[in-house]
Amino acid sequence: MSAAAVAALTGCSGFEYQENICSSGEYPVLAVGNSGSDCVPDKEEPPAGYARYPHGKVPQHVDDKWDVYWRSHTLDRDGKITELHS
Repeated sequence: MSAAAVAALTGCSGFEYQENICSSGEYPVLAVGNSGSDCVPDKEEPPAGYARYPHGKVPQHVDDKWDVYWRSHTLDRDGKITELHS
């Protein structure tokens, strides 16, 4: 059986699964000063040591543009984007 036939039979044709950063009802937050992150319930503020991602730079899916970017960047105490150093 060809790969196209298998894809058609399994319903996988043209579908790419993307894992969400957070579950429904949560939003992602960034650890200030390092590469950590977490998810917070929508109605809560970020816990101490965490901040909301800058507008327009919020990761939505694992390995998306902003998820990859924030692996090597963070926010400092003043909210400025800084590059992480190994």
